[in-house]
Amino acid sequence: MELRHIRYFLVVAEEQNFTRAAARLGISQPPLSMQIKQLEQEIGAELFYRTTNGAELTAAGSAFYQAVKPIEQRLQAAVTTTQEVANGSLGTLRLGYTGTAMLHPLLRRVIRLFQQQYPNIQLQLSEANSLILMERLQRDELDIAVVRPPQTTPPDLNMQILLTEIMVAALPTEHPCQAMTEIPLGLLQHDMFIVSPATVSSGLFDAIREACFAHGFEPKMWQNAPQIVSILSLVAANLGVTLVPESAKQLQISGLRYRSISAPTPTVDMALAYPKLTHSQAAINFSSLIHTLLKRPVNPD
Repeated sequence: MELRHIRYFLVVAEEQNFTRAAARLGISQPPLSMQIKQLEQEIGAELFYRTTNGAELTAAGSAFYQAVKPIEQRLQAAVTTTQEVANGSLGTLRLGYTGTAMLHPLLRRVIRLFQQQYPNIQLQLSEANSLILMERLQRDELDIAVVRPPQTTPPDLNMQILLTEIMVAALPTEHPCQAMTEIPLGLLQHDMFIVSPATVSSGLFDAIREACFAHGFEPKMWQNAPQIVSILSLVAANLGVTLVPESAKQLQISGLRYRSISAPTPTVDMALAYPKLTHSQAAINFSSLIHTLLKRPVNPD
């Protein structure tokens, strides 16, 4: 039994007339009558009384109608659901982000706007360091991620730079340079830099090293803090210094001071990473939305 046979039957039953049913279906009457005859032969029962005025359901036809009507409704619901998933208005978006990326107002704005425009998309949020997020993208555990891009992008991932942030120095209140409004980065060459390990956060790690190289020294790295809050807490404990994106200044921790850095001013990128071969429509919609927001002024929340 084919689905089109069921659809033909339902339309004839609703119209109670083969001619009107054929017009509604966009076919001629003889083929429609033939299809209904084939359906009756397959079931082994007459479904309609043919009358001069049209067609009426037999008792068997009425029973068949009650049984198959929900099938049409479920099929239509399945088609609608499939279409909504295909256009990204229904389903799930697995979004990864780094701790420093979430501090930027752009990411918070796009998440709010995405929820407003796609209320039937379930957001599954995951925070991790950049390299961990990229590994999860490669394992199909995430659809898209906002990262601090490393110098080398895995060949199976796309990387789109969203923006470039100025970096500032984070110093303990006991540091001699904390009294300065702007500091030459070379004054920190004897300090220990607290950073996330390069094995999990190479984007920020590399940005700090390159900034120090640009100011004429190689930093002493203490790689013992995986997240931005733990890094800044260790700085506040007077265990070292670090460089962070300017948006991190909103994290106010007792014992910590932020200071601008004199030219050449260090910067770090923020980027979208996603798989090249697998495309989530919800992720495409998220990417489109964030690029739309980039064309507008990004104001603090």
